[in-house]
Amino acid sequence: MRPQITYYGHSCFSILIGGKNILFDPFITPNPKANMVDVSTIKPDFICISHGHGDHVADAVRIANQSNAQVLGAYEVTEWFVNQGVTRCIPMNIGGSVNLGFCTIQMVKAEHSSSFPDGTYAGNAAGFVVKSSVATFYYAGDTALTLDMQLIPLTATIDFAFLPIGDNFTMGIKDAARAAKLVQCKKVVGMHFDTFLPIEINHSEALEHFENEQLQLTLPIINQTFQL
Repeated sequence: MRPQITYYGHSCFSILIGGKNILFDPFITPNPKANMVDVSTIKPDFICISHGHGDHVADAVRIANQSNAQVLGAYEVTEWFVNQGVTRCIPMNIGGSVNLGFCTIQMVKAEHSSSFPDGTYAGNAAGFVVKSSVATFYYAGDTALTLDMQLIPLTATIDFAFLPIGDNFTMGIKDAARAAKLVQCKKVVGMHFDTFLPIEINHSEALEHFENEQLQLTLPIINQTFQL
């Protein structure tokens, strides 16, 4: 069965794959555009945190506690979660992989800053490559375009990629299309767009640019589930 993807706004996705649910970067309750999402119903098996900024961790402690999920992230990220009372953590760092049985997750480089809302150092920002027998995908996190992305297809065939497209704080549309080509992936799910004024995009222009580059861009709708 193809992975089921649910979008909760900004850069937060839940991916049901291999019978397990992986949640990425939960920022929901502070997001007025996601007010239709009932956070109490979100119960993943694993939570992947790309970096410490508030718009990626706002609901992570609550969801981890209500679901007993394991939190994956950079060592500094998981140490912060332990200090918040979340004890089921898997510390990682750039280049490392963990085998979860139904999939393996590798932490890869992202070009971005990383600190928690309280000012605590959050290590290096990261992305994740998730490999399974069902599908393999790349969650880029917040990042600029970087040539390190061309290392990913050396060890993984990417079926689809979650890429930031909002510009200003991350890649914009054109660099995201370039990133898709570096990771050799034609199916892209846009993220980190429209949440705040500086990252609002023109949807038709974005879709047209990807089509002209012979790429498929999906602009997900909050609280909807889809497959690629």
